[in-house]
Amino acid sequence: MSKNKIYWLASVAVLCLSVTGCKVPSMTQVTENKQVPQSYGTTTDTLNTGKIRWQSFFTDPNLVSLIDTGLKRNQELQVTLQELEIAKSEIRFRQSSLLPSVGITASTGIEKVGRYTSQGAGDASTEITSGKPVPDPLPDYLLGVYGNWEVDIWHKLHNAKKAAVTRYLASIEGRNFVVTNLIAEIANSYYELLALDNQMEIVKKNIELQNNALEIVKVQKQAARTTELAVRKFEAEVLNTKSLQYDLQQKITETENKINFLLGRYPQPIVRSSVTFNDMMPGSISAGIPSQLLTNRPDVRQAELELTAAKLDVKVARAEFYPSLGLSASIGLQAFDPTYLAKLPESLLYNIAADITAPLVNRGAIKAEYAGANAKQTQAVYNYERTLLNAYVEVANQMSSISNLQNSYDLKSRQVNALTQSIDISNDLFRSARADYLEVLLTQRDALEAKLDLIDTKKAQMNAMVNIYQALGGGWN
Repeated sequence: MSKNKIYWLASVAVLCLSVTGCKVPSMTQVTENKQVPQSYGTTTDTLNTGKIRWQSFFTDPNLVSLIDTGLKRNQELQVTLQELEIAKSEIRFRQSSLLPSVGITASTGIEKVGRYTSQGAGDASTEITSGKPVPDPLPDYLLGVYGNWEVDIWHKLHNAKKAAVTRYLASIEGRNFVVTNLIAEIANSYYELLALDNQMEIVKKNIELQNNALEIVKVQKQAARTTELAVRKFEAEVLNTKSLQYDLQQKITETENKINFLLGRYPQPIVRSSVTFNDMMPGSISAGIPSQLLTNRPDVRQAELELTAAKLDVKVARAEFYPSLGLSASIGLQAFDPTYLAKLPESLLYNIAADITAPLVNRGAIKAEYAGANAKQTQAVYNYERTLLNAYVEVANQMSSISNLQNSYDLKSRQVNALTQSIDISNDLFRSARADYLEVLLTQRDALEAKLDLIDTKKAQMNAMVNIYQALGGGWN
């Protein structure tokens, strides 16, 4: 291409830019707030439990085995992995837009023009060689290579590719977030199952205790030391506790099925620890400092990457207002007889062209796209700030919960001890006719409720330990 033509194209580009550039909307500047408090309380220790690998955080081998199975077979996680493949495909698509589009073409056809047309009149006397006119109708054979390329002057295509890469990275963080949630859900369900097992043992022991008390009441009734009413009351209490046993069994079945569902398998028995639940001790937790949430929490990192992609989308949409430069070229062989295709240079055809296009009148669609990109960018800012705020609140809540649950558990343990002693005292008093049967019934009932409540509190403690680990971003690394 000569220098004069290059100068001409440059002049046209400047002219188009001068016409359209003054009407290009200004870039919307948005800045997200990344500021978080200095600490969750008084300590500023940077030691963070969320950085511990889940295989080290959970020490129960049965639980570790369940989590490992879940990470391999959970369907929701597998769906998320396919989203990564979708994001990869988008990157490849954007990458291909940066490169020239090259293709090969081969075609054949036949054409008959009217004799009394300009083309027909002009071709009537045409001869290839003496005595050999052009065939009528005229065949056409073509074999060639063509290419098109949009020159990325305003980095529109490069920014679109960057946005695709950023969204792929965001998808990875989304996958990590699913992993942290899955691990936490399996662990919480496992501890719930252990709690139900221990509550079942307590109920069975209480049924045995109540049956013994019922036999004593029957003996005393035969000795005329109590009434039939007392016997019926004790029988009703035994039946009520037995019904509670079946309620617990149903919850155990449902919890086992929930764990199996998380593991991507059909219902089967869950292997679990037989240790007394109240003997389990929550692990030591170090929350670190809030600024670590920016790097530890997958959902925060995902929201940040999605915001970055939204900012790139605004640049891509804004570049639509500017002129675009396209190059096209083709080269090939064309003749009305296949034997002439090899005759060079007569059968050779080629062309090269450059075009500059710019929106001038109807730019409503471009404006709408640009406005939508700006709105999505602002939306992404609010989503990032909300995600970061939610992460801080979750950690703060769980830290408070761990402290309060420990105090509650200590008091309820003392309550259970007191009520357990009260059962023996009430039975002794009842045998000596110094207490009536209602006092015995109420004492047994209160003791049972307190023991079950104590198990629930211990379960809440274990859940809080899991939840703070999840809130700190633990599990995905």
